[in-house]
Amino acid sequence: MKSKFLLFAACFLIAAGANAQKGIDNGTPFGSGEDSIRCMTNISLFIPYAKSSNFKDAYPFWKLVYDECPGATKNTYIYGVQIINWQISQEPDAAKKEALIDELMKLFDNRAKYFGDDERYGKDWIVAQKAQMYNQLKGEATDQTIIYKWLNEIVDEYKEKVDPLAISLFMFSSFKLMQSDMDKYKAQYVEDFLQCSALFDLQLAAAKGANNEKDAENIEARKAEIEQNFAAGGAADCETLISIYTSKIEENKNNLEFLKETMTLLRRVGCNETDLYITASEHVYKIEPTAESAMGLGTKAYKEKDYATAEKYYNEAIGMTEDSEIKATLYYLLGVMASQQGQYVKAKSNSLKCIAEKPDFGRAYLTIAAVYASGAKGIYPDDPVLYKCVFFAVIDKLEKARQVDPAIAADAAKQIATYRNYLPSKEDVFMHPDVNAGDNFTIGGWINETVKIR
Repeated sequence: MKSKFLLFAACFLIAAGANAQKGIDNGTPFGSGEDSIRCMTNISLFIPYAKSSNFKDAYPFWKLVYDECPGATKNTYIYGVQIINWQISQEPDAAKKEALIDELMKLFDNRAKYFGDDERYGKDWIVAQKAQMYNQLKGEATDQTIIYKWLNEIVDEYKEKVDPLAISLFMFSSFKLMQSDMDKYKAQYVEDFLQCSALFDLQLAAAKGANNEKDAENIEARKAEIEQNFAAGGAADCETLISIYTSKIEENKNNLEFLKETMTLLRRVGCNETDLYITASEHVYKIEPTAESAMGLGTKAYKEKDYATAEKYYNEAIGMTEDSEIKATLYYLLGVMASQQGQYVKAKSNSLKCIAEKPDFGRAYLTIAAVYASGAKGIYPDDPVLYKCVFFAVIDKLEKARQVDPAIAADAAKQIATYRNYLPSKEDVFMHPDVNAGDNFTIGGWINETVKIR
């Protein structure tokens, strides 16, 4: 009986060996016969090593699984990313490091091939992770045309179902391409922004409809990020936005959420004095008065020189928001309006409130400098030397504007050069008993600033 059993066992092993086939060859997760056993054995060997971050010992077992049965388990790819990243961190040779990065990118491709239909971590999620990892590893050497190609295909394929990270990274690559060549990529970037903004809107509506607050917050944050880049990137000039949004605002005049988002974008780009912004404001105010819409109506009145109505709407808007950026803008507008009416104290007061809300609001310092210059004569009507000393305060404010806001630095510098001609000369200072070079001097009246005589 024993000899018959051994003969049977031997025949079984011979048959198993003859029928053995790797998973990569026959399209099964583990393969067949001895290859199937070897695959499962090596899975059980590499995972404990990888879990304990012993990537050196995990590697040979993991590599066999990856090469021979790549569809066996997602753990091959979860730990594979860690193993190859460890190898990259240990590799001093630049060429070999590049080869490892290529291998890592291939790993993501294979995960998409074998596990791309995963409900939660599908192909779109995998490609987004691939792009993010490529950005991290390549740094400044990242080829954004590659990232753009990967993600453009995914966004087009999955549309509103695409992973939000994929949209964010796609817009970032589009943004970086535009920065590299404005003439070549500007139109593409604007088109990408409109597409991705619309996709985020659909995703946000779906998340809110499902009462998924976590996803909604994530999508809102990502949408705000691409809007900020769009506003600051140079592609979104007022003329471009007007051409894009004029018809859209009319089509969506009863869509409160769309109107609010459009107004926010226009304000961030500095287009909040355009007729387009005002039109959107009127639609919003009719549906639900907000700080933004009240500001728009105030701007309309201001442009028509109806200052009383403009002030009413601006103050109404201030009382309706806690947003520091909006409040700063409103106080700035009130300051400018008061300045134009010769109300210097009011102009200064509102400008200081603007700066309190947003310390880097350089234009508010320009307003203060302007009213100091305009009001200097009223402070010292009978003393030409002290009158000239007021311009030390004017220049101080212009220097501060240049310091906090690079966007207006050139304008501030130009004004500084002009107002230096108004300062007292050395002879003026020498002959005047109240001022001495190097001393502090307090300008009186509503200006009430201490300056250094220089």
